[in-house]
Amino acid sequence: MDTPLSNAAIKAALKQLPGWLHKGNHIEKAFSFPTFPAAIATMVRISFEAERLNHHPDWTNCYTRLTIRLSTHDAGDRITAKDVQLARRIEAAL
Repeated sequence: MDTPLSNAAIKAALKQLPGWLHKGNHIEKAFSFPTFPAAIATMVRISFEAERLNHHPDWTNCYTRLTIRLSTHDAGDRITAKDVQLARRIEAAL
């Protein structure tokens, strides 16, 4: 089981992830794209990174907007190092 991060560790990690917010028991970021296909293409790119980590986001897409929420289900839906790692990979994929 993954160990949930402390609030201080989450805050420190988010300093390196501009635009990501700590909301309750997850970290979240909303992205906007110029077109619907651009949003979907980004979701596909991110899906490969998530699969490599075997850690999958909760996300919603509405037209050109993509909102990604990360928490670790195996840690009681809390934030762990896996979430920070996936957020970093998401940023690198954009």
